[in-house]
Amino acid sequence: QVQLVESGGGSVQAGGSLRLSCVFSGYTRSAYCMGWFRQAPGREREGVAAINTVNKSGFYADSVKGRFTISLDNAKNTLYLQMGSLKLEDTAMYYCATGCYGWTSVTADQALGSPRYNYWGQGTQVTVSS
Repeated sequence: QVQLVESGGGSVQAGGSLRLSCVFSGYTRSAYCMGWFRQAPGREREGVAAINTVNKSGFYADSVKGRFTISLDNAKNTLYLQMGSLKLEDTAMYYCATGCYGWTSVTADQALGSPRYNYWGQGTQVTVSS
């Protein structure tokens, strides 16, 4: 089993920054991917950023490239999402997830696709206002 607990969400004005954290425990050793997803009311869940847990390379949705940075601290069992230059359209519930178990390679499309993920946190709300 895997447990994922997100924190760091909140309300922020457009142009501001937030850092989300996801503390994980349990069976994560062979998870080749970890990612951040978001879902706004009335919209489908979308991949925001993901990371290859072996070489720490990141993958980003076009909508957040240059504004968001994903990072992984294995010593602290924590996945981060640093969000900057926030826009109104970034308002959503943000979830962290682990997946790609047993994989040895991954493409950006695969890493940002929710079907590859097996375990999910409960989410943390991010609200951006003008």
